[in-house]
Amino acid sequence: MLDIRRLRDDSAGVAEALARRGDPAVVGAVDEALRLDGMRRRILGDVEVLKAERNDVSRRVGECKRSGEPADELIASMRTVGEQIRVLDRELAEVEAGLRAVLLGIPNLPDPRVPAGAEGDHVVVRGWGRPEAHPGGEGSPDAHWDLGETLGVLDMERGARLSGSGFPVLVGQGARLSRGLIQFMLDLHVDVHGYTEIAPPFLVNRNALVGTGQLPKFEEDLYRTDPDDLFLIPTAEVPLTNLHAGELLAESDLPIAYVAHTPCFRREAGAAGRDTRGMLRVHQFDKVELVRLTTPETSADELELLTQHAETVLERLELPYRRILLAGGDLGFANAITYDLEVWSAGVGSWLEVSSCSSYTDFQARRADLRYRPADGGKPRHLHTLNGSGVALARTIVALLENNQQADGTVLIPDALRPYVGFDRIEAG
Repeated sequence: MLDIRRLRDDSAGVAEALARRGDPAVVGAVDEALRLDGMRRRILGDVEVLKAERNDVSRRVGECKRSGEPADELIASMRTVGEQIRVLDRELAEVEAGLRAVLLGIPNLPDPRVPAGAEGDHVVVRGWGRPEAHPGGEGSPDAHWDLGETLGVLDMERGARLSGSGFPVLVGQGARLSRGLIQFMLDLHVDVHGYTEIAPPFLVNRNALVGTGQLPKFEEDLYRTDPDDLFLIPTAEVPLTNLHAGELLAESDLPIAYVAHTPCFRREAGAAGRDTRGMLRVHQFDKVELVRLTTPETSADELELLTQHAETVLERLELPYRRILLAGGDLGFANAITYDLEVWSAGVGSWLEVSSCSSYTDFQARRADLRYRPADGGKPRHLHTLNGSGVALARTIVALLENNQQADGTVLIPDALRPYVGFDRIEAG
């Protein structure tokens, strides 16, 4: 959530920054927030005047009673003022609720480093490895949906019968590969990168999703349970970021670094028809998530560190990847800046996103009430939140299968992963 004081003090600058997202309606929301904020401040002023008047009348009533003078008119006047205050309090509550709703619908401001443009206008920051080009025809690698079926490690048909499309079943060595990847990544991030492992709930309440920005805007993309109004998590970002909601941390506690493996559940309501074959876009997938909580002064360095931690996973798995900086029109709602990590997948013949590493500045912290007290004893400040996949499994498995196909039809396992899966290649069983 944006700080209303920033909207008041620099409405033109805020509107200019939001315009880089390419959504004209957002700028109109800023105007509406300022209008409601003006109403709120005016009502508060009127209430303060009436309360002062009521206090004065109450004092005069007391004086009349002590002196034995009649106070009926003053008492009636005080009741009238009290009713006016109650009416204004109700009006204030409505205006404040409206203001909060509008502010919750305004996205984060893009970081100055974010380039202008829409989806596809990203900047390639760096690359690692050598993606192999396969023009098609004899000798080209199979796509994972065919390869996985041939090897007996992926069953999309039975998954669809169980739950509908977008729910893959991993079988045998495929399931072992998934389990091994999770353990490999957790060990790397805990033992080497210094994260604290968390095993969070997979169901969260509305407040948690409001805190990280999924609600109220993206409710149609979430799986909700009834009648308890809980939601299956779309990412471990939600419970990890909200672990300290409402607390006041000490600056000496920061940075805090958490890692968790969870399944993730997404309807992907806005993505119908996009990349739907195989495991490219699914409704349930496993992910290892990295979350860092830090001070505003160290936020930029923390984003670089977090991104490097996710890149280390891909390098140890020997997967060619590239880091791209998303343009303003392609940013997530709560994101100020995002690096996507994309692996090359030879069978599909394209780059596949396996991680988004983002800084949210104080946007989530304001929504979730995440604060810390500076070491110098100053007033509490909102901290900065960052997160990134470290990494998502579905497309990583796709890349491992497609990039490591051998002439005999087997798939080689990278050296770093072999101790975790117990075999050096996947073969038809």
